[in-house]
Amino acid sequence: MVDLMKEALSMGWVAFAALIGLLIYFQVSISDPVAKRRATFKTFIGIIAAYLLFFAIANYKINFYGESRLLPVSLTIITCTAFMMALYFTNLSALLKIGGFMFLVAAALSGYGNWLPQVEGGFPPKEEKLDFSSMTPQQLADEGEKIIFGGIGQNKVQGAIGKGQCPLCHAFHAGMLGERAPNLLGIPERAAKERLEDPKYHKGEPAKREYVDKEACLGCGTATTGQEYIAESHSCPSCYVVSGYGVKGTNDKESPMPKIHKPPISLSLPELAAVDTWLYVREGREAPSFEEITKSYEKFIPEAERPKMQEDKPAGAGGALLADGTETVDQIFSKAQCIVCHTIPGIPGATGTQGPKLEEGTNAPQRIKDPAYKGVAHSTPEYIMESVVSPSTYVVKGFPDNLMPKVFGQKLSAGALKKIVDYLSQVKAGAPPPPIPAS
Repeated sequence: MVDLMKEALSMGWVAFAALIGLLIYFQVSISDPVAKRRATFKTFIGIIAAYLLFFAIANYKINFYGESRLLPVSLTIITCTAFMMALYFTNLSALLKIGGFMFLVAAALSGYGNWLPQVEGGFPPKEEKLDFSSMTPQQLADEGEKIIFGGIGQNKVQGAIGKGQCPLCHAFHAGMLGERAPNLLGIPERAAKERLEDPKYHKGEPAKREYVDKEACLGCGTATTGQEYIAESHSCPSCYVVSGYGVKGTNDKESPMPKIHKPPISLSLPELAAVDTWLYVREGREAPSFEEITKSYEKFIPEAERPKMQEDKPAGAGGALLADGTETVDQIFSKAQCIVCHTIPGIPGATGTQGPKLEEGTNAPQRIKDPAYKGVAHSTPEYIMESVVSPSTYVVKGFPDNLMPKVFGQKLSAGALKKIVDYLSQVKAGAPPPPIPAS
């Protein structure tokens, strides 16, 4: 506050000097006592108005480069100044009121803009060529952590999600909740000692499996080592489903996990090798070589299905967006993995049953009226936005809390969120789904 006052005074000293000069001039030049008092009073009003104006400018100037931009505060101050001047300068009253109203509208619009989730701009990341095959195990593990969490050292940061999107479903540390998928702590050891030895896995006998998929590809067979099990789990999640983590209603015969070498995630074999290396190294274990891990994936992913390595695109920072709003709404649902858990009418592939069916044009008004609802939404769009950014505010009966990640307010841009809200607001039970907008 002291800095603001100093800045305002330093900016306006010429104007203050001119107004004080007018005050002295009026005292000398006006002989009528009533007129002199009126001129003096209006001059004081002008001094106050000038100070408020420069205070508003200083407020915005000082805070512009900070974490919060206080333009709405500055515009509100200018609005108050304009209406105050209109009371005492009647000959300019109409003009000042019009100006004040314009600033009031601008303050409201900028305040609404600041309320929406913000997307931080900046220069695109510097291109870098990565040769995963020549990296040391630690370097490869670092790249794996970037792919999983978006950055080195981000694995314990709530909401850190990288290109692989693994934290949307999996937990990686003891005591951390992972209701949609198993906790991956200790998976290098458990893969060989527990998973492969489970009678339901049917090692070496894929035809006997009771899961949706028997093999990752025709003739691929089953895993014979712990590393091959990890590779098979990534490339064919429904070849074996850990008890309790199957798609709801399938009796654990189908996994909700997508094949991560396919869109929208599309990790290449070198990237998958980096991810797996991190799973070993972070536990202090010796990881298989890059060649061994890659070979384990080649067993389960035919060459025609292997995505190309995009070496010119870094894994991305921990704050990287899942969708920036330039995508179509079906692409946004896919990138955010909504289709894995929800059935969304009109969206291809959105047949999940882990979460409620998203017919929000019908559901939202009913849930707002539910006595158990404790949120602040008063309309369908508000309820949908609240459900996306704060899913624990209201949990639909029959579904557990903490199933849906609470990071989408930071991982989806304002534009992406708006497209989700606009689409789901039109989806109603028993009615044809709305068309997917082209952009």
